[in-house]
Amino acid sequence: MKAPIVLIGIGELGGEFARGFLRCGHPVYPITRQMDMQQECDRIPSPCLVLITVQENELDAVLKQLPASWRDKVGLVQNELLPWHWQRHNIAEPSVAVVWFEKKPEMALTNILYTPVYGPQAELLAQALDAIKIPQRVLNNEDELLYELLRKSLYIMTVNICGLACGGSAGNLWKQHQGLMREVALEAVAILEWLTDQNLPAEKLIAGMVEGIEDCPNRNSVGRSAPARLKRALHYAREAGLEVPRMADIYRRATEA
Repeated sequence: MKAPIVLIGIGELGGEFARGFLRCGHPVYPITRQMDMQQECDRIPSPCLVLITVQENELDAVLKQLPASWRDKVGLVQNELLPWHWQRHNIAEPSVAVVWFEKKPEMALTNILYTPVYGPQAELLAQALDAIKIPQRVLNNEDELLYELLRKSLYIMTVNICGLACGGSAGNLWKQHQGLMREVALEAVAILEWLTDQNLPAEKLIAGMVEGIEDCPNRNSVGRSAPARLKRALHYAREAGLEVPRMADIYRRATEA
């Protein structure tokens, strides 16, 4: 039997990865909120991967309590993921999947673009995705990873926030409200520049975002995480001292509705 994989977070995405790992012959050990992580680590001290698939607002707490012997085995798949999320916990080199496919309860899996993977266990992630017929691409370096993380963050922030204002599908948003989307996207890029401490190629990232929109134009623009995503963006903007008038206006209208 192949080396075990620990899965922290057993939602829709975690379930898809578990299915892929099992098809590749790896035993998968789930960790739920009710389980003591250190006790489970004592039972499984040397997994080949500890894949964390919790929601964005839970990631920090999970990384804080991660047992020492698991810290060099970390895999991450969250939306809005950026290097500072793992660097602040002294995790040097995680394996990362920039997930574009979407899976919701009682709905078939939807592929958007491809899922880039990078890090020590990139090949394992790629094999698992291949096993469940999800297109993937192994990246060559950290610069490519950063671009893919930023592109996905920009897409999810812009589409969700504009969806709160206009509703509809991602494709219709871009066709009918392109001016609004560009304004929100540029505000989001400014936030991402602050979070990464880098000057970013705004037009390249917006073009990458549009590739995601055009690849799956019928995707619903707004989900249950959208209000929290907008609040988080406004919080970052306040911390950075950034003016984000379009986002602030959308928040005001959404809370007044």
